[in-house]
Amino acid sequence: MKNIDVLVIGAGPSGTVASTYLANQGYNVMVVEKTSFPRYVIGESLLPLSMGHFEKVGLLPALEEQNFEIKEGALFIKDGKEFRISFDDNFTEGWTWTWQVPRRQFDKTLADAAERKGVNIKYLSTLKSIDFGSKEAVKFEVNTQKGVEKYSCKFVIDSSGYGGVLTRMLDIPMHVSPTSNMATYVKLNDDTRAQWENPTQISFEILKTDLWLWVIPFHNENTSLGFVGNKKYFSEFLEEGADTEAAFNNMFDHSIKFKERFKGRDFLWKPTVHKDYTRSSEKFFGDRFVLTGNTTEFLDPVFSSGVAFATESGLVAAKLVERELNGEKIDWKKEYVDHLEYGIDVFRTYVKEWYSGDLQKIFFHANVNSLMKKQLTSVLAGYVWDKKNPFVRKHKTILNTLAEVAGIEKMTKAKA
Repeated sequence: MKNIDVLVIGAGPSGTVASTYLANQGYNVMVVEKTSFPRYVIGESLLPLSMGHFEKVGLLPALEEQNFEIKEGALFIKDGKEFRISFDDNFTEGWTWTWQVPRRQFDKTLADAAERKGVNIKYLSTLKSIDFGSKEAVKFEVNTQKGVEKYSCKFVIDSSGYGGVLTRMLDIPMHVSPTSNMATYVKLNDDTRAQWENPTQISFEILKTDLWLWVIPFHNENTSLGFVGNKKYFSEFLEEGADTEAAFNNMFDHSIKFKERFKGRDFLWKPTVHKDYTRSSEKFFGDRFVLTGNTTEFLDPVFSSGVAFATESGLVAAKLVERELNGEKIDWKKEYVDHLEYGIDVFRTYVKEWYSGDLQKIFFHANVNSLMKKQLTSVLAGYVWDKKNPFVRKHKTILNTLAEVAGIEKMTKAKA
């Protein structure tokens, strides 16, 4: 039996940030990853918050070498009106830009950099069994290409995402929130983009209050497109034997901004459809284990919070694991769960009010003052733990209040 310090499950952004941090501190870390890299996953728009995490663990230089498309803000479009945010004009001190990334290249870059820093990644491997019964060590078996290997470790970090390896093996309930929303997405070659205005700008076109389109251009001339919204708009996708490519193209009939640019273009693969994607684990930690990233919670694609929460949770968890392995008694509920859930709750409010239409009213209101826009931009940059920001601290009430004011002013102007 081989002995290591920490087992990490999953080599995505959360797992690589966590494992690299611990390897930097001198720990023997092994990552078990069921796939081979590069592999495709969704989540191609980052937030500035994550840049600090990559910098902290020393993964940033490898990412900078890839020349990913820089994301300096975002453009929101509705009925021909535009609302643009710029991350260099925000309320919270921190990173003011990030990237739009093809995840195949992005995740492999992170994993390769983690290996160079001493992390042992076992690809095409799965956790066969795990035993927390002994107080001396956690014992586990790994299915590898060479057969079953036996190990012991001191701590386990599950960053396996939707796979939820420990949640399944330890029977931790995963709550799937009933939602009326669905998502479908593709990639296509966008090599004629230069003829369009701001062709590499990440954009979100609101087609209906409860239906929107994402446009995420990459540095390699490909672009990611996705429709997200109420299931009533996706009936063509749900029919038996559905022609999903035709159905996806038909969705562009709702678009004003991007119909001409994208409708009828050849896709790099058939559209992928997801539903019931909002979920949360009943438990975030236990005796000598912690869950991070999408293994704990996923809200919604809007605002691109997935990777930000993945890297935040991975780094916070790794620091707490380090302290626990050094003999410190950790209050995981206070220092980990409460911390994560505060940020998740802030973003949950913004997701809720996006689909209610209240946030959209604020975006496209003519009199959004500069300070309020800075504070709002900070939230959308991922700085959801900055309690000095009233758009964080008062998130449960401030959006409804401002939307109501915007509605009253619109009605007053209409009567004038």
